[in-house]
Amino acid sequence: MFASHISDTTAHDAADIHRSAYNAAFHELGLRWHWDAGHYESALPASQEKAHLLSYLRNHQAHLLKAYDAEFLADAITSAKCRCYETLLVSGSARPGVNWAEMQQPQVGH
Repeated sequence: MFASHISDTTAHDAADIHRSAYNAAFHELGLRWHWDAGHYESALPASQEKAHLLSYLRNHQAHLLKAYDAEFLADAITSAKCRCYETLLVSGSARPGVNWAEMQQPQVGH
């Protein structure tokens, strides 16, 4: 039972880090979106992330599809997300519970 709890926590933490990378990608691309835990389905396999993103675009950001192709947007977001994920890992910021948006706020007095 203890090992199962650790696995669940690790899976949740990994999903949290991927969600932070998506939020970083949205910011990088100038999209004013922020996914909280409710918007990001942690049980979704990585192989289906693009399908999830396309569904999100069609259901929640349909206005963008009047100007941009859904596949183009999904590919741009996915590329930026991968780059941001690597940056989070390299910088040591890939920790569960770290709010990427707060990290981007200017540090007053520093």
